[in-house]
Amino acid sequence: MSFPDVGRVPILTLGDTLVTGLLSELDDTSAMALAEELTARIASDGARGVLIDISRVQVIDSFVARALMELSTMAQLLGARVIVAGMSPPVAVTLVELGIELTGVETALDAERGMAALGWTQSSATSVPPRPRAVEGAAG
Repeated sequence: MSFPDVGRVPILTLGDTLVTGLLSELDDTSAMALAEELTARIASDGARGVLIDISRVQVIDSFVARALMELSTMAQLLGARVIVAGMSPPVAVTLVELGIELTGVETALDAERGMAALGWTQSSATSVPPRPRAVEGAAG
């Protein structure tokens, strides 16, 4: 697992999947930096999946919605499946009220379900076998 950083938005590598999240409101500069870093990492790492967790986003507007659609399209063009996870009910309501459709963006209720949709399960995340436990009274 690696922990590169794009300003305020870390991108983690879990096997062939990149995981990132919007930790605060997205502005022009951070959206461009995230798009550049994410696409570069998809290409360099050969990522097949990208999870973008937006569970901490409280307010969404047309700019953030467009940024998510563009990120998703760029990643798909590079061969990665993108899932946006953790959308809160108020954010979903706001998108509907604004008439914004996240065209081409696949969503999941939370990060765990998003990772499962990308082929990850809790057991696949623990691919290292457990260390054998010492047996009491054994010489060693």
